[in-house]
Formats: sequence, C-alpha cells, structure tokens
Amino acid sequence: MNTARRLIGLLLIVFLGLPTLFGIIWAVGMIKASVSAEFLTDLPREIIADIPGKADEIFREAQNEQVIADDNTRAWFQAAAKTGISPGDLLEKTGLLGWLDGELSDSLRQIGRVLRGERRLRPITIDLRPLQTALLHPEVDRFLEETLKNLPPCDERGRMLWGELAMGDIRRHQIPSCQPDLETAKAVLAEARRRAVRDMDDRIEVFEGVRSFPLLPFGISGTITFLSYFLFLIPAAFIFLGALIAASSPASFFRWSGVSVLVGGVPTLLLALATKFFSLWAIKAAPFFEHDYWASDLGDLVLNKLSWIPERIVNQLFSPVVWVSAMVCVVGVVLYALSFTVRDNARKARKPVSPPPAPAVPPKTEG
Repeated sequence: MNTARRLIGLLLIVFLGLPTLFGIIWAVGMIKASVSAEFLTDLPREIIADIPGKADEIFREAQNEQVIADDNTRAWFQAAAKTGISPGDLLEKTGLLGWLDGELSDSLRQIGRVLRGERRLRPITIDLRPLQTALLHPEVDRFLEETLKNLPPCDERGRMLWGELAMGDIRRHQIPSCQPDLETAKAVLAEARRRAVRDMDDRIEVFEGVRSFPLLPFGISGTITFLSYFLFLIPAAFIFLGALIAASSPASFFRWSGVSVLVGGVPTLLLALATKFFSLWAIKAAPFFEHDYWASDLGDLVLNKLSWIPERIVNQLFSPVVWVSAMVCVVGVVLYALSFTVRDNARKARKPVSPPPAPAVPPKTEG
C-alpha cells in the first residue's frame, strides 16, 4: 500500500508538478523582464543618447580597408566622407537629433513613469512625423547628391545595375558605388526614402484605448509582476498534492516537497545561467563566425560598436529568470530543512515517559 501511494505521488510530481514549475519559472522571469521600465524605456533612452557618437565612429572606421574589405561598401563611405558632412551633423541639421533627444526621450520618460506607478495610466502618443520629415529633408538630398558626385562614373555593368534599381525595390539589391546619370540616381534614392516614409505610421499610441485608470500602488510593471507570482500556485498544488499522497508523516511530506522543488529549481537555475552565459559569449564571438549570405564587414563593425545593446538586452531578459530560479531553490531548501525539525518534534512526542519511582517501603522489624 505504501509503495503504491509513493508511486502515485511520484508520478503526479514528475509529470505535472515539475514541468509546470519549470515553465512558470521561465514565464514569471520573462514577464518580470519584459514589463520593466528599465527594459522598455530606460534602455531605449540610453541607445538614443549613444547614437550620434557611435554613428560618427562607424562612419570613420568604415572607410578603412582593414575594417571593410568590400570595395563597394567602402567606396560609398569614402565618397560620403568627402562631402565634409558627418552623420552627427546630418542628424542635427535635419532635426532628427532634436526629436530623439527631445520629444521621443520625453515620451519614453512618461512611459517609464507610468510603468513605475508614478503617473496614472493614460494614452501616450509618440509622433513619428518629425522622423518622416527628417528622412525627406533637403539636407539629406544635398548630402546624397554630393556623395554621388564623389563616386567614379559607371561602366556598362554599373549602369545596368542602376537601371534594375530604378525598376525595382532598392532594399533588395546592393547599390553600386558608381555614378550613373545623376538625375536617375537621385530619383532612385529619393523613391527609396519616400517608400520608407509611406510604410511608416504617423504616430504610435502607447496604452491605446485607455482613457482613465486608477493609479496602481506598484505601477503597471510591479502589479503585473506581482500577479504573475500567483502562477506558482499551479505547480505548488501538484507538488504538495503528490507529496501528501506519497508521505507517511509530516516530516516526509516536507522532505518530498523540498526535494521536488529543488529538483525543479536547480536545473532551471543552471539552464538560465548557461543560456545567459552562452548568449553573451555568442554576441562577443559573432564577428568571428563564418559569414553567411547576409553578413558583412559593415554588420560586424556595427555590432562591435553597439555590442553593449544586445548584452544589456540579454542581461535584462535572463537575470530575472536566474533570480526567480534562485528563490525557488531557497524555498526548496527551507522545506527540506523543515522536515528535520518536524521529525525531531515527532520523536520527542513519541518518547515514552518513564513512571515515577515507587516509594521505598521500610522493612518490617520483629518485635
């Protein structure tokens, strides 16, 4: 009978308790990461602040033959450098830098305040029209025209490639680093920018459809994270029910529960740590991998300059999973330690009480 009970309890824990515990740990960790203000607003603002400086660095290094081996790509950067206009200057002249540092950063700051519970939940609009205006700004036309003038004239093959670009989608082809008919080239590049603007929304509304909502005590981020912890009731029900069926005493119940929680928490913790470590290693090692059909020296350069962004994203995503897994392991250790306390108390309760010694009877004397 005891063997059958233990088998039923074990099956309940192994096939229902542990898989759900594993999934809930990852779910809660990812929820905690993905709704945090640090991930959704603070990180984008840091990226925005880093764009001008990194763009200038990429622009300078892309002209170096030791960095960019592709002659066509390098020729475009070298021709652009002869205009005397840097990416940072172009961002400022078109008003894009002011929009990034001003309106966009302010909108992200407001979203962060809502997520932290510092502001009531209301619609927040991000206006993308300044971005559209910047893409079609006359300064961009002048920059592209001056760059085209610095390119060598096209041969027959180059003119054919430019003709194909004029007939199709410029995003699907590599732009040859030569100067065809100037008006044709300007029309091709202008059409590519107009297509990008047409595909873009005028504005993005965050918390769309919300008109009024009470101020949450922990903010949206904290409230969603707090509610997600109730998901642990699902694996806890399976594990505790299985332990209750398999246990023969309160001590064994805590022992079954603690070991089960540890068996679910420790592998998840190790997997989360391994995934985080491997992801960070892959980001650092990516430039050294063999190139495939879409990879390029320019892509490697951009990744090298902006590697802190994917590294921060990996840390933001997997660190909460590691933290939640560690907390689950602590709960397992506590439950297992309680089994020894309960067992000791049970032993004391079962310890027989010795009867009091009988009073001594004085020996009879003959008289």
